[in-house]
Amino acid sequence: MIALSLAEIAEIVGGQTHDIPNPAATVSGPVVIDSRKVTPGCLFVAFAGERADGHDYAERAVEAGAALVLATRPVGVPAIVVDDVVAALGALSRAVVARLGATVVALTGSAGKTSTKDLIAQLLERKGPTVYPEGNLNNEIGLPLTALRATDETRHLVLEMGARYIGDIRYLTGLVPPRIGLVLNVGSAHIGEFGGKEQIAQAKGEMVESLPEDGVAVLNADDPLVRAMASRTKARVVLFGEAADADVRGENVHLTDDGRPAFRLHTPTGCSDVTMRLYGEHHVSNALAAAAVAHELGLSADEIAEALSEAGTLSRWRMEVTERPDGVTFVNDAYNANPESMKAALRALVAMGKGRRTWAVLGLMAELGDASLAEHDAVGRLAVRLNVSKLVAVGGREASWLQLGAYNEGSWGEESVHVSDAQAAVDLLRRELRPGDVVLVKASRSVGLEQVVTALLENATEGEVAGR
Repeated sequence: MIALSLAEIAEIVGGQTHDIPNPAATVSGPVVIDSRKVTPGCLFVAFAGERADGHDYAERAVEAGAALVLATRPVGVPAIVVDDVVAALGALSRAVVARLGATVVALTGSAGKTSTKDLIAQLLERKGPTVYPEGNLNNEIGLPLTALRATDETRHLVLEMGARYIGDIRYLTGLVPPRIGLVLNVGSAHIGEFGGKEQIAQAKGEMVESLPEDGVAVLNADDPLVRAMASRTKARVVLFGEAADADVRGENVHLTDDGRPAFRLHTPTGCSDVTMRLYGEHHVSNALAAAAVAHELGLSADEIAEALSEAGTLSRWRMEVTERPDGVTFVNDAYNANPESMKAALRALVAMGKGRRTWAVLGLMAELGDASLAEHDAVGRLAVRLNVSKLVAVGGREASWLQLGAYNEGSWGEESVHVSDAQAAVDLLRRELRPGDVVLVKASRSVGLEQVVTALLENATEGEVAGR
């Protein structure tokens, strides 16, 4: 974070100072919410969570070097006390970014946000210092924490914005107004909360509504609900996708023999060929979105193509590929799941597993509401249609729907199985995996299916992690 005095911070957040001997002292380090990550000169924000209360760690944070604590009550060490630390953190991020000269790029969408954010960051770093979220810090706490990592040297600030309800993105864009706003897609993620895709589109479109007249709305030409958002913005519209009228377009899209996407990139100023290190055709749309942003910020077609061809994964458990010494390949995509990302991951598995035995170890897709049964059934059926060799459905009711969909789609019999939990999946795979098999592991984060990959790799020597 840029250096600010304690008095300046108090004024920005509208708080009361307590136990501060020198208001002119400065916060010169980062903003942290975990006392274990305190560094000298940082600001420690005390949140009262379900499992722990940050106020109880305030003294420890100052002893470790924190210059100041942001809290909702006096804590016996230098602190600024506010009514709402979330609102105060947001106000601080808004004030800090307003002082910087960085270009703010924000993106949202039902699927692919984190992967696209990682691609944008790797492209823009070629033009100057770029700050972007670690993982998927995309809510009212994570977004300010990311923004507050920016310094006077930061040239680009890339922000991921998630939404569970209408109004969430409007709130986030109010904290840190973007100049370039990107909408990837409108899918089924969180459809249980929203009630339908039209409502999801209404929420995602708040991104482009926030843009100034001299801003840029980057929209997916291949998604009708996203394309229609052009009417909701004052900003200039740039379309990306495979549609013939897209400003940044992909042609001759195909997969290499090992399942990596390749295509011809067309931009308004030139064309170039891309072969990605990532796996799965779904990354083409993500790459074109990132290319559109990069083109707006001055990268040539050749520079974009080179960067996309070299880009890897920056966030864990998103199509993270590891090969075991015996030749078994694991695709750990266990961070999250929704119907669109689940189907894309299955197609990537099949492309990677040509001539090899493929396993889909799948679990719950959360927050689908009344659509949950149909969506889990559809994923199970798709696994059969794609000729995945083995389906292992992990968990409770929703997993049984996955397995039943597969069973009803074709005469798989023992080729699809329902197990109770991650450990049961591990036990099954330990018995049945053979050298050369390819294993996809994917579910919503709450299922914790990354444990399956960890357990099956822990006794093996470290393999090469592709795309890193």
